[in-house]
Amino acid sequence: MLHKALQHNEFELYYQPQVDLRTGCIVGCEALIRWNHSGMGLVAPGRFIPIAEHSHLINQIGRWVMQQACFQAKTWQDKGHSLKVSFNVSARQFMRPEELMADLNAALACGVNPHQMSIELTESLLLDAHSMGTVLEDIHATGVQISLDDFGTGYSSLSYLRRFPIDVLKIDQSFVSHSDKNPDDVEMVKTIIGMAHNLNMRLVAEGVETAQQALLLSELNCEVAQGYYFSHPVPLSQFESLLDAQIIFKPARGNDDFEMPLLYSI
Repeated sequence: MLHKALQHNEFELYYQPQVDLRTGCIVGCEALIRWNHSGMGLVAPGRFIPIAEHSHLINQIGRWVMQQACFQAKTWQDKGHSLKVSFNVSARQFMRPEELMADLNAALACGVNPHQMSIELTESLLLDAHSMGTVLEDIHATGVQISLDDFGTGYSSLSYLRRFPIDVLKIDQSFVSHSDKNPDDVEMVKTIIGMAHNLNMRLVAEGVETAQQALLLSELNCEVAQGYYFSHPVPLSQFESLLDAQIIFKPARGNDDFEMPLLYSI
């Protein structure tokens, strides 16, 4: 079925906004794959990505995601939008570093500014320091940024963060989604933010679900956030409507009301 999905162009990228908590503007997005199945409807990646990894189709699907994300980012750049666009790369793709680099360079050949693109990888991949070091340096040499996804739940240490060319830390949603209720999560978020700033890394907080969480992150000097509070991942047309709106979120200033509506729920 996944073979046919590739052949029949049944995959689609959805985009989840990343919002600057200081300005309220969209400054980036995460590109997330969806499968438009003729019988089952819209299929979430959690249902088909594990199958793709088991059948080794993940490299072909990952190649498609790279190509589409870079092409769309180039289209936005041509329209005057300066957006950081991130996409996920699976562990199996990293197992074939030469193929991964060939796919990445082919995707970048559309003319997109590589500094506006970001590859997301999980912390567990950093455990294999010998094999990962070279490929991460090769990726960084293209200008593409490297984001460490779900940070705080895996095995990373300061030595890993200093050894590898990591540009962005994404604070795991398990800490963010309870930060307005759990003091321990607040301390974890505060620690990650301070560490990232000290290492000159950018931050993206995932899983923001309430205005209180967004306000807390802003007060802790986390610059960028994403989550259902701002918008669920949405199709291209809806994401571009958000871009046209410019400011989608009201930053807190003084005693101003801190209210931000959920814009899209899909």
